[in-house]
Amino acid sequence: MSRPVIGITMGDAAGVGPEIIMKALRDPEIYAICKPLVIGDAKILQRAETFIHTGLHIKPIQNIDEAEFKFGIVECLDLNLLPPDIPFGQVSAKAGDAAFRYLEKAIELAKEGKIDAICTAPLNKEALHKAGHMYPGHTEILAELTNTKDFAMILSAPKLKVIHVTTHVGLKDAIDMINPNRVYKVIKLAHDILKKAGYSNPRIAVCGINPHAGENGLFGYREEEEKIIPAIKKAQQEGINAIGPLPADTVFYRAIRGDFDIAVAMYHDQGHAPVKVLGLEVGVNITAGLPFVRTSVDHGTAFDIAGKGIANELSMKEAIRQAVELTSKKI
Repeated sequence: MSRPVIGITMGDAAGVGPEIIMKALRDPEIYAICKPLVIGDAKILQRAETFIHTGLHIKPIQNIDEAEFKFGIVECLDLNLLPPDIPFGQVSAKAGDAAFRYLEKAIELAKEGKIDAICTAPLNKEALHKAGHMYPGHTEILAELTNTKDFAMILSAPKLKVIHVTTHVGLKDAIDMINPNRVYKVIKLAHDILKKAGYSNPRIAVCGINPHAGENGLFGYREEEEKIIPAIKKAQQEGINAIGPLPADTVFYRAIRGDFDIAVAMYHDQGHAPVKVLGLEVGVNITAGLPFVRTSVDHGTAFDIAGKGIANELSMKEAIRQAVELTSKKI
């Protein structure tokens, strides 16, 4: 099988994105499984090289046809948007706009079939907003620019996968947004993506909203009965192996133990916290429902350590690997 082309967006140049990309691409295994193409600014990658010393050669290109995809050469589709001395660790409208433009270009290439998947380095939401791009994050940009209506964020770590009903909204807003139709669609997205990944009968655990999943109305205002149970019943009627609502304080332990293949979290912290406890360096973010594969590191721009050469690239390497795996299975 030919190696898929993975478009790696550089993210916010003031953060750790450029350096974790360079560190990841010094591993020959990455080139053995795919054709990595960085979409960003070549001079920012070159700046990263000055303090991490990978020994890689950075080659700016204007067209994918120029790429050779040989180990030792980092080919960058060079959008040339930023000055080479943009400060590390500072919120910048210029960097926020550039991060958006890198992703926009990657989406264009994916829609045209010129790259097989997108793998994103982190962007900074404040910088994105300063640049006038009022999105909560990568997922919402990807959905809007591909006209995708039904999508969800999956966090994947060894032994634990979590898909989210709501993500980047306040807790009160999240509870208001949860409804049977949305919960059903997320259960279905979870089922479909795992089926395509080779799971014969995906076991899906659905979290409750309240402590003890409401305990039959003892806690909360019957949100489980009104918002979640109808969705589970509909999914079960279609042959989907979903159970719940289950108490969130034990469901993730059970998933890690092997009882379930994926858990459906109702809101951001309910799903993010257990994955991140397992380690930021092993988590990967996947967007379900898009017309192409998109994976990402499961950490932010880390402004506090940007430019110091100490950022860990393991999540980036895992995100590239999962992009390759999912692309080969056409998820």
